[in-house]
Amino acid sequence: MSKFWSPLVNDLVPYVPGEQPKVANLIKLNTNESPFGPSPKVIAAVQAELNDTLRLYPDPEGESLRKTIAAYHGITPGQVFLGNGSDEVLAHIFYGLFQHGEPVLFPDVTYSFYPVYCGLYGIESRQIPLTDSFEIDPAEYTGPNGGVIFPNPNAPTGRYLELEHIETILHANPDRVVVVDEAYIDFGGTSAITLVDRYPNLLVTQTLSKSRALAGLRVGFAVGHPDLIEALNRVKNSFNSYPLDRLALAGARAAYEDEAWFQQCCQTVIAERERVTQALEQQGFEVLPSRANFVLARHPDKSGQHLATGLREKGIIVRHFNKPRISEYLRITIGTASQNDALIDGLAAL
Repeated sequence: MSKFWSPLVNDLVPYVPGEQPKVANLIKLNTNESPFGPSPKVIAAVQAELNDTLRLYPDPEGESLRKTIAAYHGITPGQVFLGNGSDEVLAHIFYGLFQHGEPVLFPDVTYSFYPVYCGLYGIESRQIPLTDSFEIDPAEYTGPNGGVIFPNPNAPTGRYLELEHIETILHANPDRVVVVDEAYIDFGGTSAITLVDRYPNLLVTQTLSKSRALAGLRVGFAVGHPDLIEALNRVKNSFNSYPLDRLALAGARAAYEDEAWFQQCCQTVIAERERVTQALEQQGFEVLPSRANFVLARHPDKSGQHLATGLREKGIIVRHFNKPRISEYLRITIGTASQNDALIDGLAAL
């Protein structure tokens, strides 16, 4: 605290990102990064940008990347908004598209940045409890609100909501923006981008940090009706007109040009997720059904804190949330086969 802080900063409770340890040789299964590197085409594209043009500003609209994303998803470039990671995109959504006079609705167990944005912008929120099996109940997302947001698959549960249930929420909120945060959609779900032409109140966000292994480049985007995209651009251009640099734009385009690499990495993660799930269940763990690149699991006889501490002593870090309803669970990122083997053996020893 400082006398120079504003009252807003004094009252903020910031988001706490997953640990990025400075210790060598740790098996890092705590932040849902890809266990595989980006496509070699991405590396080549980024290296090709390391030239004299770095003295110039990048394209503030990211037109070439927007065209690439639009072509990939069968939409128009005018339906695509780019940001410095999907977190920045979400920040602009909270500020520019949610109505600040009524509560924004999101699950009680979900991405912990949502309440942070509400605190930053002075937005009221109402957290909707997940069911006893940690599923989103579409029937609960009704009544007066300033907008709706939820991840699909949800984080940190990994549970997936079918498109028909998303449509139920859209029908119940025709006058409010409904945001589907799809950071993990490529690991086994169907994107709600297929619905944007039918629902002008739907906005879908995605990131290239997970399935396309570009967490270090910070590229995210939103897809929706051009009116929603225009609102985000108005906010962006009042904040930072150049959110993506030349290296990020080039690398992101190249990531979409190597579909074979993308599919291979996703399918490997999906197969390893199923193998890890089965191995944990054989050890007595309860593992929630996941469509993400992680699993949420608990053991009936061992606390989540005990297991997380024990794994760390073995050089393996996972995410433990000391929060209501999930304090006994571990969120475990799916790693390489050898990393997953070490995790399974480490838990067995504990």
